[in-house]
Amino acid sequence: MVREPDYYASQSQALSAIINFLGSLIAGLMAVGATFGALNTMYTAVASRTREIATLRALGFGAGPVVVSILVESLLLALAGGLVGAVAAYLAFNGYRASTINFQSFSQVAFAFAVTPPLLIGGIVIALLMGLVGGIFPAIRAARMPVITALREL
Repeated sequence: MVREPDYYASQSQALSAIINFLGSLIAGLMAVGATFGALNTMYTAVASRTREIATLRALGFGAGPVVVSILVESLLLALAGGLVGAVAAYLAFNGYRASTINFQSFSQVAFAFAVTPPLLIGGIVIALLMGLVGGIFPAIRAARMPVITALREL
């Protein structure tokens, strides 16, 4: 004898697996795109402040502090974006209900989204990782920039 909730849960396992797979795939692709966006943004920020970075280097700041300052900027931007995204996701999707047809049993499957604190924290951590990856290469480029050449730009 099988309880009714268990029966319906077993009937919707395939649909749940498909939804989870597609959601993870889309989230992964969007994370890659966002990382390239962060990379482009940070390269632009470094390029627009070439003289300032060269001035810091000429005043005696080494490559390490330049890398750290650019990484901190990238992480702060990623944190701000992650917090805005977390608030928007919570307000838009917490408690949202949707339904779909289960083609295995031709029954309707209803589900409710729950935006929990662990999900929000995970999203913010992923945003910070994307900011770190997006900021590391521009930071290294800024640290390797020759001071004389950088001061002559613009």
